[in-house]
Amino acid sequence: MIRITKIFTFETAHVLYNYDGKCKNMHGHSYKLFVSIKGKPIDDIDDVKNGMVIDFGDIKKIVKDQVVDQWDHAVMVNGNSPHRSLGENLEKEGHKVIFCNYQPTCENMLYDIAEKIKIHLPKQVVLSYLKLHETENSYGEWFAEDQV
Repeated sequence: MIRITKIFTFETAHVLYNYDGKCKNMHGHSYKLFVSIKGKPIDDIDDVKNGMVIDFGDIKKIVKDQVVDQWDHAVMVNGNSPHRSLGENLEKEGHKVIFCNYQPTCENMLYDIAEKIKIHLPKQVVLSYLKLHETENSYGEWFAEDQV
């Protein structure tokens, strides 16, 4: 098996409902997302993707379509919290708002990202690892083998 990784960046704000630190205020991050895919390289001389686990361009398209283009320069709000009204007001003012059904922490965003990517991958490969940097020195990791 071979793992290949592609890195993405996007800017997203979030607001954490009922948080007890200074990050309780709406704020943004320059996120850096590492996406690792696992599989066996294609061994077919007639296949245009011969020697590849998956084309990096295919990973780019999936992640851009499902995550980056949707979340970039948006505000993530827990739609199940009282902050929903804040999000609705921001939307009325023309802002891009993502209403998620979870507290939009780095940890929960990783679960969401994993689900968004996995369903679009070809059957011969699997999502093996995600790392999401919220800041230069703070990040979360998702490993396929840890999922039950």
